[in-house]
This record gives sequence, structure tokens and C-alpha cells, in this order.
Amino acid sequence: MDPEAFLDLANQVIKLKMYPYFDVAHSLLCALAVREDLGAGAQAFSRKHPLSCWLSTMLVIFAGGMVANGLLGEPILAPLKNTPQLVIGTVTWYVVFYMPFDVGYKVAKFLPVKVAASAMKEIYRAKKVYDGVSHAAKLYPNAYIIMVIVGTLKGNGAGFTRLVERLIRGAWTPTAMETMQPSFYTKASLVASVIFVLDKKTDLISAPHALVYFGIVIFFVYFKLSSILLGIHDPFVPFENLFCALFMGGIWDSLAKLLGKGQPKEETKDAKKTN
Repeated sequence: MDPEAFLDLANQVIKLKMYPYFDVAHSLLCALAVREDLGAGAQAFSRKHPLSCWLSTMLVIFAGGMVANGLLGEPILAPLKNTPQLVIGTVTWYVVFYMPFDVGYKVAKFLPVKVAASAMKEIYRAKKVYDGVSHAAKLYPNAYIIMVIVGTLKGNGAGFTRLVERLIRGAWTPTAMETMQPSFYTKASLVASVIFVLDKKTDLISAPHALVYFGIVIFFVYFKLSSILLGIHDPFVPFENLFCALFMGGIWDSLAKLLGKGQPKEETKDAKKTN
């Protein structure tokens, strides 16, 4: 592709309006995620506890803004003042859970629909990450770590509120902490936040901002579609394993086990003789 044409395409992507189509895609997949998390009893639960079902879905949809606002000392419920998005979220929730003959859920699960919605959601995610970094940069111009944290939370806030979201539905899962087992979306949002901070605050990235933004969008969309179509769920795992082996004690633990092989048995025998 001609470089000027590519740059023009990048500029068009950065100017995309999220309302209403990207908001619909985001809300639809959030409602779908809640329903799939409920499992086989989702339909029965939605009939018996509609308020709980709606609240948990709204929390997933607006999670990024709520968590980021709480950390920045802003009103946690401020994202809910966006009435059009709230209406879209409610309508998509109703479509996924309450359409006759479960038509809404079946359409949302239809592969072409899911692929299109997922690609749109990743474009939406990139916008949220960038907005989070930009907002934090205005409040704390020199606090790079805060920019990265806020950008990451904006990108995958639902992952960090999963414990509360399930609790609203009456399920207590204390091990469902995003900090213990980060999902690919959290890792990708973290990487994107770091790149946006470097682009915004340093001279390390010389490429035009539009190209950097477009690169992040391509990264998000490519790996999301790869997870759906090819089953590639987390490309960071090999790098994490290598890093942990080199710098987090992996090699030394393995070396210690090899050098100390048979030592626990000898210690046990000595303990028995002493007794």
C-alpha cells in the first residue's frame, strides 16, 4: 500500500465515532460474556433475577470507566450519565437474554456476527485505552505509571470487576482476580498503554501518532480474530515463560532441585534417628 494512502487510512481510523455502532458491538459482547459466564442456568437465572442480571451486565459494560474514575478520585457512577450508551446497553442485554425463542442469543453467537462485533469491540478497546492514557496525562502529566494503570483499566475494566460482578449474581469466587491470572486483554491493554505513553511523552517513537494508534488497533483486532478463528488465545505466554525462567527464579529453582536431589529423604532419616 502507498505510504500516504496508509497514513490517510490511519487518520480515518483515529477519527471513527464510537456511537452508536461500536457501542452496540461492545454492549452486545459484554451481555454475551455475562450469559456465557452464567452457564447452562443462564436462562433460568435471568427469569428469576432480572435486576441482578441487568446490574451485572451494566457493570461489565461500564467497568473501565467506573474503576478508573474510582482510582482518579472522580465520581464512580459518572459513566452512567451517558444515557444513550445506557439505553444501548439495556437493549442489548434484553436482546441477549429475553428475545422470544432465544433468537437474540443465537444471532449474537452466529460466527459472522460474532467476528464482526469482536473486530469492532477491539477498535473500541483501543480508543478506550488511548482515552484513559490521555485523561490521566492531563491530571498527572509526569506520572507515567498512573497513565499506564488507567489505560489498562479502561481497556479491560471488566476483568478487574469480575469478582464484584459475580457477587452481584450471588456467586463468590475469590480466586477470580485479574491480578492473579491476567487475561490476554489485560496484557494487551497494558502493552498498548505503555506504547501510547511513550508516544505521547517521549521521543522514543518517531512514527506519526496516527500510525501508532492504527498499529495498536491492528494488533488488537488481529489477535482477537485469531482467538476466535484459530484458537490462539494468548501469544504472550511463551515470552512470559521465558522471562520468568530467566528473571523470576525459574532456572535457579530447577538448578536447586537438581543439586539437592535426594536431600529431603536424608533429612527425614536424620529426623527419625533424632526422635
